[in-house]
Amino acid sequence: MQDLVLRETSEGVTVVTLNRPDALNALSVAMRDAIANAFLELREDEATKVIILTGAGRAFTAGLDLKELGQQGMRTKGSAQPTLDLQDAIMNVGKPLIGAINGFAITGGFEIALMCDILVASTAAKFADTHVRMGVVPGWGLSQRLSTLVGASRARQLSFTGNYLDAETACRWGLVNDVLEPEVLLPHCMKIARDICSANPDTLKAVKYLIDFGVQEGLASGLAEEARLSGATNRGIDAQTLETRRQAVQARGRDQTL
Repeated sequence: MQDLVLRETSEGVTVVTLNRPDALNALSVAMRDAIANAFLELREDEATKVIILTGAGRAFTAGLDLKELGQQGMRTKGSAQPTLDLQDAIMNVGKPLIGAINGFAITGGFEIALMCDILVASTAAKFADTHVRMGVVPGWGLSQRLSTLVGASRARQLSFTGNYLDAETACRWGLVNDVLEPEVLLPHCMKIARDICSANPDTLKAVKYLIDFGVQEGLASGLAEEARLSGATNRGIDAQTLETRRQAVQARGRDQTL
């Protein structure tokens, strides 16, 4: 039996691959638990600094396994249920998460994509929210997270119609940062991940926390939390430390502009 989730770690970056390509990486109960378990383990993995999430084959993930649901129903008496909280495991992994969207990201798969900190798509990527077509209310945050990226009007259009969104339009709308040919998607994401790995780890953790906090709590609360955390963590950094960091930042900047 093949592993439902594959992991490969190199130089601080772990690539997590959803691995049911024959089923478009559909989220069966077993698949959901496998993903959650992988992220729970990565939370504690000191060798992993940044995570890239992608899918095998033609899909990132096509969402919940409709064949399985068609046999068991959803949360009906006797139906199989995941034993782990998928959303909690991903959202609380505590490390930057890059979504390398290689193909279809549909409904529940779209929701998992929206849990990522950074989204990059291949030209083959397509997004859709078919909750209203299935008669199922979102449960992994899509109704709240999508509008923060593309705006309320565009989020309504996608969720009310259930229509597909292609990668280029997703980029124009601000859903994904870049669109690349499939063969360069992962190398591009690896470069981003390695750049992140080279940042100050404590400050990176703090900045990720502040961005997430502001998105959830709003601008006023976010500004107050930033002021609190900045005052608590920036006090006492000595001049020599700052000078060493300044030189490193300038040297990196020169390398990037040459």
